[in-house]
Amino acid sequence: MFVRRFFEPGLAQASYLIGCQSAREALVIDANRDLAQYVEAAAAEGLRIAHVTETHIHADYLSGSRELAAQTGATVYLSGEGGPDWTYGFARDAGATVVGSGDRITVGRIQIDVQHTPGHTPEHLTFLVTDAAAATEPIAAVTGDFIFVGDVGRPDLLERAAKVSGTMEASARTLFQSLRQFLSRPDWLQIWPGHGAGSACGKGISAIPQSTLGYERRFNWAFQIDREDEFVAAVLAGQPEPPKYFAVMKRINRDGPAILNGFGRPERRDAAGLAAALASGAIVIDLRPAREFAVAHVPGTLSIPLDGGFANWAGWLVPYTTDIYLVADAGGPRTIDAAVRELALIGLDRVAGWFEAGAIDDWAAAGRGLGSVPQVTAADLKEALAHDAVTLVDVRNRNEWTDGHIPGARHIPLGYLADRLGEIPRARPIVVQCASGVRSAIGASLLRARGVDRVANLTGGITAWRKAGLPTEVSA
Repeated sequence: MFVRRFFEPGLAQASYLIGCQSAREALVIDANRDLAQYVEAAAAEGLRIAHVTETHIHADYLSGSRELAAQTGATVYLSGEGGPDWTYGFARDAGATVVGSGDRITVGRIQIDVQHTPGHTPEHLTFLVTDAAAATEPIAAVTGDFIFVGDVGRPDLLERAAKVSGTMEASARTLFQSLRQFLSRPDWLQIWPGHGAGSACGKGISAIPQSTLGYERRFNWAFQIDREDEFVAAVLAGQPEPPKYFAVMKRINRDGPAILNGFGRPERRDAAGLAAALASGAIVIDLRPAREFAVAHVPGTLSIPLDGGFANWAGWLVPYTTDIYLVADAGGPRTIDAAVRELALIGLDRVAGWFEAGAIDDWAAAGRGLGSVPQVTAADLKEALAHDAVTLVDVRNRNEWTDGHIPGARHIPLGYLADRLGEIPRARPIVVQCASGVRSAIGASLLRARGVDRVANLTGGITAWRKAGLPTEVSA
């Protein structure tokens, strides 16, 4: 048996290729849209991708299962569990085989047994992997968003992301029952989860890539609670805000993702094209580091640096109905290719063009003004707040806010900043603040792009404020 784990850092997402080397065929579980990685890995091992499946209808990335099956000729297996509201809408068109508890997918001499494990979502499946050439019992469970290392899948996304009201408590109770039933499995069963640390699909997922059921039984908080009511309260408490794009992903993954046919590079444009893009109402994303954007940028552009959080913040802040243009850093085409790929992973496919960073200089040379974002220190902010000279906007998430915030701050999480601009007074300059200055830099750029001129960023965020010995307060 051959196993390869693929991990997408920007999404903290894992997928798996499991191959039978004697039969020369393989199964891919939970593929994202970067199909080349699976095809190339299989070919390197002399395997043919003959089977494709996924644990559930994903909310945090666009599934590549449909396209991978179409590209390779593989059979696609999709969950038939969960009831009519969460049945895969494209199953018939894709020629899919519908599976549920008790079914088995055979990959040469490898047996993949299907178990329905609802709670995170109604249709969720876990796949038990047995290397029948050497064993009669499963070596591992591919658990998707059911069991993580150190955590379990959140049961509130149907209600909070997909807006199916009144479902999260019932889903939490279902999750509790699924976990109790799964505990009948042996301690040595390996757990191969669908996400790692940084995913919004849980609230405390470990960075360790895999575990065993015995280890999770001893140290995963969810297995330490024996009472259902107590578990429900615990699993629903403290869950992070689901990004806005989760609702879009859930719908598209249910109804059928479009066939992408690879990540193409958009056309490079000149400075005149930049003006036209902004005038058209398109979103222009500046991929350069935040410090470079702060020094000089084209007014109306949005700073989302191409780093570990790029896809997440693009999903929060960029609409799916608008053309997108990109401004590259010194990496030029390589930067653009990486950004297009990340955007495509969450279905933001409308990238209409890109600009070299030199277009910013051309913009200025043509007599057009450039924007900047002043940086203020904790000492500067303390003085300004003492004289009621600024409005402070804290763009961290709710858990961070309740743990402690700067007195006098207004709390608007970054993902909702564009929707709540009307809550921010304009009579005084605005300072945007987060934990370290990264998210607040994005927030400051968003305010500038929306026509708010007097905006500054708190360098180092609340971390710098605390290091300076300045006070914070706690409130609900």
